[in-house]
Amino acid sequence: MENDKSKGTVSRIKTGSFERRLSLTKTGLFVGTRMATHVAANVFTSKEKRVEKRKKMLSKQAEYLVEELGKLKGSVVKIGQVMALYGEHFLPVEVTEALHTLEDKTTALEWATIEKTLRFELGEEKFNALVIDQEPIGAASLGQVHRAKCKSDGKEICLKIQYPGVADAVDSDLDAVAQLLRVAKFVSFNKDFDEWLEEVRVMMHREVDYRLEAETTRRFGQMLQDDDRFIVPEVLIEYSTPHVMATSYEPGTSVSSEQVLSLPQNRRNDLAKSSLDLFLKELFIWKEIQTDPNFGNYRIRLADDSHPADRMVLLDFGAVQKYPDSFIDPVCDMIYSSYIRDLERVIAGGIKLNFMQASWPEKVLNEFGGVCMAVLEPLAKNEIDVPAEALNDQGEYCWRRSDLPTRIAKRAALSAINRYFKIPPKEFVFLNRKLVGVYTFISVLDAEFNGRDLLAPYLRRFE
Repeated sequence: MENDKSKGTVSRIKTGSFERRLSLTKTGLFVGTRMATHVAANVFTSKEKRVEKRKKMLSKQAEYLVEELGKLKGSVVKIGQVMALYGEHFLPVEVTEALHTLEDKTTALEWATIEKTLRFELGEEKFNALVIDQEPIGAASLGQVHRAKCKSDGKEICLKIQYPGVADAVDSDLDAVAQLLRVAKFVSFNKDFDEWLEEVRVMMHREVDYRLEAETTRRFGQMLQDDDRFIVPEVLIEYSTPHVMATSYEPGTSVSSEQVLSLPQNRRNDLAKSSLDLFLKELFIWKEIQTDPNFGNYRIRLADDSHPADRMVLLDFGAVQKYPDSFIDPVCDMIYSSYIRDLERVIAGGIKLNFMQASWPEKVLNEFGGVCMAVLEPLAKNEIDVPAEALNDQGEYCWRRSDLPTRIAKRAALSAINRYFKIPPKEFVFLNRKLVGVYTFISVLDAEFNGRDLLAPYLRRFE
């Protein structure tokens, strides 16, 4: 959650389903009518000009859509953000670009409303056992965070407080946003979109289930308790409820802060390796992945006299997803196949996961497999063809300079893949976003290292 004190506070989040549905329906009809008028007005325009004008119209209407979504706040904003992250396969690029501007800097609720919520959730006795800062340290679309201190022992804690009515509005808000996109003619009715929408629904319900998040936080804390590279906040059950989650206060510095980015290369490398190794553990061992790539979910605890190494503070386990063996095992096998440069095995894994079809032309299958192997460029087993600027003088991979995501996107766009590869399985959509988030995290740190030594131990069971 990001703090933004300049925006003041509001007394309530409007969560009435009728009011919100009416507003979203009006927005959809308005955008849809303007889109239809635009099409009619340009029916005799040349194809090139029609394409150009349509892009401009989409951008303009998408911006209007985002402005209206932002006014409603609550779960509508979170739904918009989720669609920005994971909707690239379903929504026009102009719409996802606009949705990315729906930043998580929601106006906080005023203290009087939060105090009333806390008294109701905790009860008077527990509420009075705390000294709570009235100014939030973070505010997001679904709730806000306040620091507090236990009167009994002085322990500093954090209270993550869900906005009243948000959990109850998830289903109606999601249905309304989906209908808006359809009325505005941004998406069409089809099985893939509906399945993806249901996956977003499941994700949203997990996000507002603070009991589940508390349990997940505790589980990750237990799994990482012997790994001193990471800090997971302690969950305080006595101050937690379905709509309030209490944890120990864990200070840290933003990943993109000057303090972190000015660290020596070796320290930034170590932080980056920790991030990559954590993802590999989630994927290969736990099969349970924190899929939200927001940098606000990570803080850096810099080394000091009490601890000689920098550490990562892991926050917000509301977007953790468990994956079945039937999905994870073929994915991991594809990673191993890419690692050893076995193109045929990569393609076989892609077919098993329904990323592609065996009936596709051999050229397309080979190109798809080649793109999959290219993703593993920083982790490949053997020396491969890597752009000169992607390596430093010691032959170590330069994650930022390599510009790998852009190169892969261009390669895929210029190949025949686009004509065949449309929408991946919904599980892959979320996993892919996590992978991009890890790569971006490492790139921001401007790390320089070869990842093969980190990956190799996880692949031994596939040999």
